[in-house]
Amino acid sequence: MAEEPETTDTGEQVSEPTAADVEGHDQQHEVDDVDETKAEEVGDVGESDHLNETDAADQIEATEGESEGRFARLRHRFGGRRISRVGSALVASAVIVAALAGLVGWLGYRAYQKHEDQARRDQFVQTARQGAVNLTTISYTEVDADVQRIIDLSTGAFRDDFQQRAKPFIEVVKAAQSKSEGTVTDAGLESQKGDSAQVLVAIAVKSRTSGGEEAPREWRMRIEVQSVGDDARVSNVVFVP
Repeated sequence: MAEEPETTDTGEQVSEPTAADVEGHDQQHEVDDVDETKAEEVGDVGESDHLNETDAADQIEATEGESEGRFARLRHRFGGRRISRVGSALVASAVIVAALAGLVGWLGYRAYQKHEDQARRDQFVQTARQGAVNLTTISYTEVDADVQRIIDLSTGAFRDDFQQRAKPFIEVVKAAQSKSEGTVTDAGLESQKGDSAQVLVAIAVKSRTSGGEEAPREWRMRIEVQSVGDDARVSNVVFVP
């Protein structure tokens, strides 16, 4: 007879899985799958939220950057316009100031020139008046000084001619013991050309000699006056009706 194989009894029996065990295992597996799915969904949601937050932050930063860029462009545009307007105002002010300065300078020069012209006319008339008085105011007691005064206020050909006739004239005045005194009654500038002018002078003359006092006389003279440096001199004398 054949021998039966020996079996080893370990004292433990391996039981086969029952239907309930299989069903419980499947349910547990499903639960695990659900948990994993929920975990994945939660992870996906968290990751999605994180991405959404990142996108929102990026969008906010982009919006802020765009706003700052727009503000910078506006500030540059309007700031440039403001600077341009200020520069234009400064240029306009400088032009106005320069124009006013030029106008003031021109008016000042005109006033100065007018004053100088008037001063020269007054000088011509005053010289002619004094020349007429010198020619008609002569005393035999002071005839030398009187004649020299006439020469000192003369110039040109008139001066030379009077100097040549001075000696005979002095002798006549002394011999007649003549005295005369002239008084200007009117004088005015007749014409002016450059540094010379003609002045009309009306003068009343009182005279006396050794024979007695003579009747007063009125003379009219056209006296030509010439500028000599800063002064004026008599250059010619003509008696007119």
